[in-house]
Amino acid sequence: MSIRELKVGCQTFTWEMLGKNWNGGPDDLLEAIAKGGYAGIEITDTMIGQYADRSDDFAASLKKHGLTLVSFAMGSKSGFTVRQEIDNDLGTTQRWIDFAAAFPGALVSIGSATVVSEGPREAKFEIASEFYNRAGELGKASGVDIAVHPSSHHNTLLFDRADYDRIFSLIDKNLVGWVPDTGHILRGHGDILDTLRTYQDRIRYLHLKDVDANGKWAMLGKGVCDTPAVIDIVAAAPRFNGWLVLEEESDTAAANPVAAVRANRETMRRYGA
Repeated sequence: MSIRELKVGCQTFTWEMLGKNWNGGPDDLLEAIAKGGYAGIEITDTMIGQYADRSDDFAASLKKHGLTLVSFAMGSKSGFTVRQEIDNDLGTTQRWIDFAAAFPGALVSIGSATVVSEGPREAKFEIASEFYNRAGELGKASGVDIAVHPSSHHNTLLFDRADYDRIFSLIDKNLVGWVPDTGHILRGHGDILDTLRTYQDRIRYLHLKDVDANGKWAMLGKGVCDTPAVIDIVAAAPRFNGWLVLEEESDTAAANPVAAVRANRETMRRYGA
């Protein structure tokens, strides 16, 4: 797949990270993302707002703005590492699978396993992998692909290469795919390209963002990410669906998210996408 064939979407965490400083709703996000020149959107369980139980209305709003739902991203206060919460988390997962099923090709992206309680680290990998695999079974039964999205945020269980190796050794790649995130990988891995190559067959779509040499979030193209090299590997992945989803968490985005996502879209045009 050539870079000109790739589709570019936008993740809504750029606004979600503003917390109480964001007073808008999902339609505001759709308008900003469409005007920014994007073809698709990945929205989160926090930002879906009034459309949470109204997939038909959300589909109508997407159509109005000329956008495609690439993926629905979800998390949990359990960090997917509390055994007593697995059934509750699976119930929530099924809810969002049912929502995503209304949008052809949309995935459900499940957030990073996170340490929220005491206990041996290895046991948390076992709990997280049980949840991810069972979530993958739910997705398969409903015709919706499930993918895991590791992060480098506070208390993540999935930070460095050893963590990736461990979780991927426990997850069935036929049930659960992977959404690699360039920013998070760069913060925890010595060689992002090797990580991508090693687990290339798990990749479903890509989260693109950048960091500086110290691991601080940077605008796309302003940090150390070798974006063309990353795209070359991802575009050749056997189950890659063609979507690059830009996610911006830098201070620039915190000051003006609309301008930041528009600037990132222009950056991708310079790369040829």
